[in-house]
Amino acid sequence: MSQALAAVQASIAAAESRAGRPIGSVTLVAVSKTQPWEHVAPVLAAGQKVFGENRVQEAMERWGGRREGLELRLIGPLQTNKTREAVGFFDVIETVDRDRLARVLADEIQRAGKAPRLYVQVNTGEEPQKAGIVPAEADDFVAACRKTYGLTIEGLMCIPPVDADPAPHFAGLRAIAARNGVEKLSMGMSDDFETAIAEGATSVRVGSAIFGRRDYALEPKV
Repeated sequence: MSQALAAVQASIAAAESRAGRPIGSVTLVAVSKTQPWEHVAPVLAAGQKVFGENRVQEAMERWGGRREGLELRLIGPLQTNKTREAVGFFDVIETVDRDRLARVLADEIQRAGKAPRLYVQVNTGEEPQKAGIVPAEADDFVAACRKTYGLTIEGLMCIPPVDADPAPHFAGLRAIAARNGVEKLSMGMSDDFETAIAEGATSVRVGSAIFGRRDYALEPKV
């Protein structure tokens, strides 16, 4: 798996070069969710320091004793009843997508006296089964996060529809970010991260290209 990690890192560097961007300008988020530790350990040992997790409890169980020197990102939907744990544990929460969650996050950040970096998730394909604010409401939601709830929004995140050309979705997310003065773009996964880099991604979330395909039967039901 360390060889797979090196191959992904090389592909990211090549995509950065093709896009005329500095080498190292894109952060690789290794998506470790649902992976057994024997798959994650070699990637960690090879020097990977940024990991993405889908569920708060699973992440705390996996990384609780291994937290030092790492950046952990929550890339799955956040339930409001898990906000306290998420704020205390994660460096980045990429899935802010509704007013109630923004309000609870604001309250918890004030209580805790610390704030993870926050991204708004945009449902660029307007798919009913996916989380995320729809594009037409993204500007107002970012403004509300800032003005109503006092949150600092560092970035935007999206997951394009599986069977769609991802490039227009990435370009659309970039346009929303530009309108709203948002600097970071979390977009692109194993099958399309090179396209995402060409469209301005500042971080890519790569799981199967590093760890192999997940066994979805092992994922806990919610």
